[in-house]
Amino acid sequence: MSGDAIEHVIVLMLENRSFDHILAACPKIKSMRLPAGTNEYDGKTYRQQPGAARQLEQDPVHETPDVLVQLKGNGSIAQNGGFVLDYAHHYPALADPGEVMKYHDFGALPAIHQLAEAFTVCDHWHASVPGPTWVNRLFALSGTSLGRVKMPHGILNLNLHWYDQPTLFDRLNEKNRDWRVYYGDTPLSFLFVHQWSPENAVRHHHMMAFYQDAAGDPAKFPSFAFIEPAYLQPGANDAHPPHDIIESDLLVASVYNALRANSALWNSTLLIVLFDEHGGFYDPVPPPPALPPDHHAEEYTFNRLGVRVPALLISPLVDNGVFSETLDHTSLLRYLQVKWSLGELGARTAQARTFASVLDQRRAVRTDTPEHVTSTQTSAAKPAPQVEALTEHQAAIVAMSQNLESMGDEDPAVVAARSRHVLTGPQSQIDAAVDRIDSFLARQKAKFGG
Repeated sequence: MSGDAIEHVIVLMLENRSFDHILAACPKIKSMRLPAGTNEYDGKTYRQQPGAARQLEQDPVHETPDVLVQLKGNGSIAQNGGFVLDYAHHYPALADPGEVMKYHDFGALPAIHQLAEAFTVCDHWHASVPGPTWVNRLFALSGTSLGRVKMPHGILNLNLHWYDQPTLFDRLNEKNRDWRVYYGDTPLSFLFVHQWSPENAVRHHHMMAFYQDAAGDPAKFPSFAFIEPAYLQPGANDAHPPHDIIESDLLVASVYNALRANSALWNSTLLIVLFDEHGGFYDPVPPPPALPPDHHAEEYTFNRLGVRVPALLISPLVDNGVFSETLDHTSLLRYLQVKWSLGELGARTAQARTFASVLDQRRAVRTDTPEHVTSTQTSAAKPAPQVEALTEHQAAIVAMSQNLESMGDEDPAVVAARSRHVLTGPQSQIDAAVDRIDSFLARQKAKFGG
């Protein structure tokens, strides 16, 4: 077991932003940054610069073929030159295809930047795969995606698979370690077949339960907690474009403040704020080679990491610093595997480097951590855009909800009514998806008696 004093590990995983896009302007990082990157497109040079938008009109594409275009070249920094090209290719009417080169000014994300300046930033944490959300979340919780990288493209092209691999949650169950998933509107951990069982479903709770649990007895707080933001409008706070990123900053602030207010819990907790993948935003560091997790290579070879993503280690048991070992999402699994003597989770996890040394360096609890962090009020943002068509991720969630509905024993009349509701428009499809997931979870919890 790991020798650190952490008793509770909480992972808040946000969406689709690269390391430099979020943290490049932080003083701690600014002094260590590589020279500003550039992209050439259509005879014009686009440079890295501050001033990133809170809300984008168009979501940069980040399927694996697109990420490989963004990273075109032989791996040298100068040849990470396809970000603007790929963005402009998908959206030729863009006024400024150089938006993907921009990063947020220091203080534009008040909570995230304050925490970055107070705790440890991992400046070489990469997505596990050069690809989209689902594959990287699958890696973060199981160490593999069973050879898949593609997101579903619409309700009639589900590309859903039977993800029945062992997960972190299974390994925690084997050691009788308590765990919970706290979610905003949709627990994407339901991608895993094993999560559908009543005994696992009962461990999923809406986000309000997190704040209640964080205010309570630390002995009753789970060893591991996974926080999933709200992915859908209204109320989305996942950072996935075109959603307002300040909503995500507010979520980070509220989670930190809840933990910090309970000193008994805070003094034994590690909060990891992490982004699942880069979302098509520029980063100058070329992803290194990687070990495939298993024999599966149906849709990709898995021999290269994805783009760097922001990762913060937040605890009174970590120093204020920068950790520069090369990590990916399986580093989290490896840390927990060693810490709690968990079972195996694939070849990538078995050889992953971890951040354990950051925690081993400190034994005394820090007394200089921020007592409270604040974020920008959301009133300055643009009005939430009308949902005129489902985004790729929204369509994927609708597809997942339909799959869960097919697994259950719900009243056929209720299912039929919901199906008619879906046909009335994209917002109705989103609302119906949330209803399906809530209904599935309620049925599974009822079977468990919880």
